[in-house]
Amino acid sequence: MELAPVVIERLVETARRAQAMAYAPYSNFPVGAAVLADDGRIFPGCNVENSSFGLTVCAERNAVAAAVVAGARPTAVAVVANGNGVAPCGACRQVLAEFAAGMPVILAQPTGEVGQVVALDALLPGAFVFGKP
Repeated sequence: MELAPVVIERLVETARRAQAMAYAPYSNFPVGAAVLADDGRIFPGCNVENSSFGLTVCAERNAVAAAVVAGARPTAVAVVANGNGVAPCGACRQVLAEFAAGMPVILAQPTGEVGQVVALDALLPGAFVFGKP
């Protein structure tokens, strides 16, 4: 799936706004994400940390959950983090693969500069799929 530049721009801007809302008092590493849904809507998410670190939820999974609760299915994701080319963690990659193994993953800076766009299946080859070989 190839995304139009204007769609990439909208996704990155939504992820940038979400990053500003992140709750990251322990890592001081705010992350924002935005998923493009199959119906064209965009859903933001940010990381929400917890003092019991295992309960922390990543930005990407929060954005996916927002889309799903609204009845939509993710088809692309943008991630904004302070760092160069910060990609979704393994858990987020698997969650995203549930909806579209080849979805575009846009990695961007808080300035809005896009570092790269990569297919999810390049980041997670051989994703687990229940009931399929």
